Amino acid sequence: MSEIDQRNIGLSFPFADHAAGPRPGDAEVFELRPGVFWLRMPIPIPGLDYINLWLLRDGEGWTVVDTGVRSSKLQALWQQVFERHLDGKPITRILCTHFHPDHLGLAGWLHERWQAPLWMTLGEWSFGRMLSLDAQAEVPPEVLHFYSRVGFDEAGLDKIKQSGFGNFRKAVTEIPRYYHRIVEGDLVRIGGHDWRVIIGRGHSPEHASLYCAELNLLISGDQVLPRISPHIGVYPGEPEACSLTLYLRSLDRFADLPADVWVMPSHGDVFVGLHARIAYLKRHHQERLDILMQAMDRPMTVLDTLPLLFKRDIKDHITLAAGEAMAHLHHLMLEGQVQRSLNAQGVYEYSRSVMAEAAQ
Repeated sequence: MSEIDQRNIGLSFPFADHAAGPRPGDAEVFELRPGVFWLRMPIPIPGLDYINLWLLRDGEGWTVVDTGVRSSKLQALWQQVFERHLDGKPITRILCTHFHPDHLGLAGWLHERWQAPLWMTLGEWSFGRMLSLDAQAEVPPEVLHFYSRVGFDEAGLDKIKQSGFGNFRKAVTEIPRYYHRIVEGDLVRIGGHDWRVIIGRGHSPEHASLYCAELNLLISGDQVLPRISPHIGVYPGEPEACSLTLYLRSLDRFADLPADVWVMPSHGDVFVGLHARIAYLKRHHQERLDILMQAMDRPMTVLDTLPLLFKRDIKDHITLAAGEAMAHLHHLMLEGQVQRSLNAQGVYEYSRSVMAEAAQ
């Protein structure tokens, strides 16, 4: 059975092309439940194209969940939303699931436009705020050192230098200097309904999903997506991160949700089948871990593992691919299955641990 078939087992899509009901177009909205509206915005990210945003009627105003990336096109589309769909009421709260630019990018602009507070977790607000202020004329040496340990040659390092440093700030408007903190288990009252905060990790530091039991809705953000796996990577800012371990553990926080909950993801269509999708995501990552372990008859660098993990062309996304590979290798290291050493060229090599060899 193909991967496409496997990843859709147990899922249904109430508002996909092949099902009853439309998707909203640009600057249009679709009501999922009374007072809960689905809004789609185009984003310049290859392979994604659109992000799902959410408008929640909230008393005498509106709560916005996620904002889209910084762009004059999206600002113009938002202006149409203001004029057509807010019923003359203001935006009174901006809630962002995490710091990535397609989610946080226009939060500062919306905050300034409506004087609405920003609600986020500490990990997401502080990381986004830090990145937006962290810009240098040249790529710092520790970043280049990180990628040289990964195995990038001089040509690869030159490309990283040419890409510059501090590009995050170009994709976001100024992130507010103050915010309202949300934490695991918080009940956020929106429009007469309680939405429980569920914290996920791995894709980002402290990702907030929102579950409303009364409406049987889950705003899953990027933590659970229906057709793609969220990106889980390791990067220079936290070179020893165990991102995949954190991600897999945090998926268990959704275990108590009902099987028929409607999942509202940031990318892809609204779907039913949360637990089937989580089971698939766990299998998907375990299969990748198994592929790595089976291939380690010799020491391998991160770059050596990429053809094993990626069958598509990744030459334009090599740092993202390397970050994902490292996340899997670090998980195996944490489990004691893999050990790491520096070779004569100063590049990390990974091999089966003594414990893993003994178990063969």
